[in-house]
Amino acid sequence: MERNFEWQNKADIKSLTLSELTEQLVALGQPKFRGKQIYSWLHEKRVKSFDEMTNLSAALREDLSKRYYINQLSVIKKLVSKLDGTQKYLLRLKDNNCVEAVLMKYRYGNSICISTQVGCRMGCKFCASTLAGLVRSLEPSEMLDEIYTVTEESGQRVSNVVLMGIGEPFDNYDNVMKFLDILSSPEGYNLSLRHLSLSTCGLVDRIYELAEKKTGLTLSISLHAPNDEIRSQTMPINKRYPIDELLKACRYYFKTTGRRISFEYALIEGVNDEIRHANELADRLKGMSAHVNLIPVNPVKERGFKRGSRQRIEAFQKALEARGVNATVRRELGADINAACGQLRREYDQQRQEEEKQ
Repeated sequence: MERNFEWQNKADIKSLTLSELTEQLVALGQPKFRGKQIYSWLHEKRVKSFDEMTNLSAALREDLSKRYYINQLSVIKKLVSKLDGTQKYLLRLKDNNCVEAVLMKYRYGNSICISTQVGCRMGCKFCASTLAGLVRSLEPSEMLDEIYTVTEESGQRVSNVVLMGIGEPFDNYDNVMKFLDILSSPEGYNLSLRHLSLSTCGLVDRIYELAEKKTGLTLSISLHAPNDEIRSQTMPINKRYPIDELLKACRYYFKTTGRRISFEYALIEGVNDEIRHANELADRLKGMSAHVNLIPVNPVKERGFKRGSRQRIEAFQKALEARGVNATVRRELGADINAACGQLRREYDQQRQEEEKQ
């Protein structure tokens, strides 16, 4: 495929916060109000070229096009579930890498799950996203454009955003924080961060940093084990940040923000899904304002993990609830289109590699 690398010699204007954009325009001799004008074109009207910014002079539009590029994503593949209408997108980035985004419909509105990196280096054993390692992190504009592209393609407004796709958000911390700033800006998409969830495998230092920002977002912790022995086998990050240290940071996050923590727990048959594991997990979470989201593990052929029966999953849930822990089993959406993150991108990359060999 032919690639256009013209963007490499220009600045990414859509990744600038309003204050950054205004400061740069003032330095170019433009009035201060110009920042809000252009910011609105980018994030409210979501134009794809400077020529569409009709309230700017032709000379300014030409100058902007020489200095900046307006990031865009293209849709490689779109799958729509016949079961529940879930839409899964494989999106091409400017350098021909690709990521996934999933649009899910709920009674309370539409939710989009987006990626924060191309690949992942966290190495969690049950996740397809990490099999080929980390390629690179996404820019703020690219995360925004996952939302902008899907809403344009689907014709539907998104009211909730989940950072739970490909990548570890805290491994791309600075860009994610800028993304949150732009996404929640009243002059932009204007999404309250109370409608955003960020999922992390447990980078403890970043949890403390996020707590101090008091953004209002929901923090989800990919816990997936009741003790260090099991978690270290399936999640390498646990060797750096053991469970006790992680939960200490979570308690601090709740104390500082008042926001309840959500714990993700992928149930793997014979590994972490026995009643004794549920009891041990309940002991760990005792006294915390927490919710446990039980996830029947998605089979990854390279790993060999299997999910237990429905009865086994329900028994685990009931064991937690009997110990006073709020627990639900995640509703599976898009089961007929492999809506779990990483699978579609991996299939596409493997196909592309085969074609390049021929």
